[in-house]
Amino acid sequence: MHDDTKVIPSQVVTEATKAALLRRGVTLEAIAEIVYEMQSPYNKGLTLEHCIESIEGVLRKRELQHAILVGIELDELAEQGKLSTPLQEIVESDEGLFGVDETIALGAVFTYGSIAVTTFGHLDKNKTGIIKELDTVKGKAIHTFLDDLVASIAACASSRIAHRTRDLQEMGETFEDITPDETMPETKVKGAKI
Repeated sequence: MHDDTKVIPSQVVTEATKAALLRRGVTLEAIAEIVYEMQSPYNKGLTLEHCIESIEGVLRKRELQHAILVGIELDELAEQGKLSTPLQEIVESDEGLFGVDETIALGAVFTYGSIAVTTFGHLDKNKTGIIKELDTVKGKAIHTFLDDLVASIAACASSRIAHRTRDLQEMGETFEDITPDETMPETKVKGAKI
């Protein structure tokens, strides 16, 4: 049964999500570099600041927040050796047939539609930027879930920008015409849902 008296405020969950990413060495700027690389060829005037703002919007979505918090927690528990056998060994080795890490990340991507899904697939396969760094880290750090979650964030932020591009085109504008704080659809286009 759901207990409404224990609802966690959105801002608390948002801040916990950002803190978890930072604790694991992932900055919004590092994710923004991936988003910029994916979207700048299609968006005149797009800046890293626009990309960061898109990531901020994505990180306000509960689906992404929950996936990030769960995935990071599992990585950290695996680093501490606190998962039960054989899950501990599977997560430690990032076993190729495991797939739960991609499933959690992909579930969060569905929030942003087919563009996000195909972008996630591309990023999961090609592993650019910080995604590659997380995937190839050596030593005690375990990023079985985190690399896929970062790909999920980047894919969602890229999709958000692609949708915003269409809104701008309909108004005869590009990203060159707006400041990053204006990239939120609700500030310029009534009824936009991204």
